[in-house]
Amino acid sequence: MTDTSTVIQAGGTAPQGLPNTPLYYGGQEHRTDQTLTITNPAKPSEVVGQAAAATRDQALAAVAAAKDAFPAWAALSPTERGARLTEAAGTIMENSEQEAAILSSENGKVVGESTFDLMGLAQRTELAVGLAGEVDAVETLPGPPTEVRISHQPMGVVTIIVPFNWPIAILGASLPYALMAGNTVVVKPPPSCPLATTRAVQRFAEKLPAGVLNVVTGEDAEIGEALVSNEDVAKVCFTGSVGGGKRIMSMAAQSLTNVTLELGGNDGVLILEDAEFTEQGMDLLFMGIFGSTGQVCMNAKRIYVHSSKRDELVAELTRRLEGTTLGPATDPATTMGPFHQKAQLEYVQALVQEAKDSGAEVREFGELPGGEWAEGNFMRPSLVLDPDPSLRVVTEEQFGPTIPIITFDDVEEGIRLVNDTQYGLCNSVWTADEQTAIEIGSRLQAGYVFHNTHGPALLDQRAPFGGIKQSGIGREMGTIGLREFQEPHALGLLKA
Repeated sequence: MTDTSTVIQAGGTAPQGLPNTPLYYGGQEHRTDQTLTITNPAKPSEVVGQAAAATRDQALAAVAAAKDAFPAWAALSPTERGARLTEAAGTIMENSEQEAAILSSENGKVVGESTFDLMGLAQRTELAVGLAGEVDAVETLPGPPTEVRISHQPMGVVTIIVPFNWPIAILGASLPYALMAGNTVVVKPPPSCPLATTRAVQRFAEKLPAGVLNVVTGEDAEIGEALVSNEDVAKVCFTGSVGGGKRIMSMAAQSLTNVTLELGGNDGVLILEDAEFTEQGMDLLFMGIFGSTGQVCMNAKRIYVHSSKRDELVAELTRRLEGTTLGPATDPATTMGPFHQKAQLEYVQALVQEAKDSGAEVREFGELPGGEWAEGNFMRPSLVLDPDPSLRVVTEEQFGPTIPIITFDDVEEGIRLVNDTQYGLCNSVWTADEQTAIEIGSRLQAGYVFHNTHGPALLDQRAPFGGIKQSGIGREMGTIGLREFQEPHALGLLKA
């Protein structure tokens, strides 16, 4: 279901002083006979905590608790639900320094990014609460002969499955909207990175009525069916790979359960002849490529640059890459952490080696850590210059700190190249002319198109987010994202 390698199971408790998270459902903590052992991607031999490994019966119990809590929660007014969510969101940044350190230890990313991860849930809850007036909005189609009142009603129990890379912020794109709509929720954190997410969800849930919000950790093979194919689950919201999304959709089909899938992206950057490379713009592009070691679905994965701007672009990215310091999150000097998992490291290494073998110029930066960090999942970031467009580093989502740079001279060819992919999550167009950005941006096939920036930093969270083609189904955030957690209801009144 999620994009993880096999997680070691072990009994007992975490070493003294390390996090040991329980299940939390029905307003109570629940311990398990088995646990997930969580290790440090920067030093895989180091255990950083343990999480409960739920049985199928415990996952079913969590869904049952959410089902029991649904009628009373749905009966509250949107204003009342919003007040409860605002209080709950106040817990997210409690002991944020400690919580960010836990997230970095299990995820691998730098502590600053983990702090923003926590903030994402708090900020997105505020935005969702701000839509209270939309929850019960009614549209009337006048008669005669029939006056139709169109409203939106809560769905029931929602399962939310989040990935390892930005688990808490990504949860914020769905959880508060689902709750504002009147649904109850079961959250499944990633098995390889469950600690900080479980802790955050439990703090949030403790401020809500019992059963409204629940969190269950465990292995996909054990609890996946109970959380997805369950006839008591009205909707599943999944963020992860295309392969994972297909598995979720297949499982949900067994009970005809509604799904929202936010999947991968091979996001294209189109830099036109009149683009201006400001310091801020290049900083944003750099972070939109290499942030989180490149492990972000909406990060730029391919750059198509007008031939007249190619050398300047390479120089700008090179200057920033030369300042890269690879290392563990515990080192304040670190600017880029390890891959979350070794399998992904090996995959991206293979893409870059294939490009080298083909004759493409590959420029690599930074130094791999040594000593106790020598076995960590580290990789030097790189630029792949002028590769053959058929290479996998171009056609596949790298999800790592490397990016191909390809030149074009004709704008129509540039647009064709950006759109020549099975994905359609985010793209960007770089031009000094706003009208050109509107005209060309509307032709780039993606759910969201940036102008003169790329990546999470300037994503407008009031807007719906999601992809087309194999990048997903449905949208999160904004009014449209709220409606994804509601069922349209039409009431026809016969008029004389």
